[in-house]
Order: sequence, then structure tokens, then C-alpha cells
Amino acid sequence: MVFNKTRDFINKNSIFYATPLAHFEKSVSHLSCICLTHQNQNTMNKAELIDAMAQGSGLSKADCKKALDAFTSAVHGALKKGDRVSLVGFGSFSVTKRSARTGRNPQTGKEIKIPAKKVVRFKAGAELSSGLGK
Repeated sequence: MVFNKTRDFINKNSIFYATPLAHFEKSVSHLSCICLTHQNQNTMNKAELIDAMAQGSGLSKADCKKALDAFTSAVHGALKKGDRVSLVGFGSFSVTKRSARTGRNPQTGKEIKIPAKKVVRFKAGAELSSGLGK
């Protein structure tokens, strides 16, 4: 399948997203069609995502694993530098600061101090949100 722009295809069991993958393996770009199948509302793990990417794109599982690892590494590096990663139609990743606060130990009920830290946030894009339905 070839698509000119990002589109959502929804049927009763699956959601398909067609998005261009970044250049990998020396400027070879591919169009991947990732099928996220809902299997009894379980969480999709990395191996299942790689399988879905390979099935939708026609690439080998090894190439899909390299592409996924390169993507996660690039996002991690950008966030570590303080940059924001925005994928139009999908969403954006950013780093925000969570201030220190007082919490409670659920087992003992004793108050504890939770230190400030940086956290990664993901905000879904309009196309991703609208493709999920109600």
C-alpha cells in the first residue's frame, strides 16, 4: 500500500496508521503501515510492535527492530537535551518539571517527601485522538 499523507483506517478490530519512517540504513526511506490490533485489551509489547511494523511495511523484523531502536534512541537523545519532539498528526514528547510534594505511604499512612524530578510527557495529536473514536 502507498499513501501520500498520514491517514487513519479503522475497522472493528484494528487501527492502521500510515506514516513515513525516518531515513535509516543509509538514506533508504520506507512507508510503514503499522497495524495495532486490539487483543482482549492487552498491552502491546515491543516484540508485538515490531511484528506489526514488519507485517504492515513488508520489511524484515530485523530492519523494523533497527528502525524502532533508532527512533527511541533519537527521541531519548532529544529529550535529554531538553528539546521537544513533535510528530504532526501523532503527538509530541516533551520534558516537564514536577515539583517536590508531600505524599503518603499507603501501607503505613506516614507522610513522606517526594523530591522534584523531570518527567516525560506525551500529548496526542488531533489525528491520533480523533482516530480512536469514543
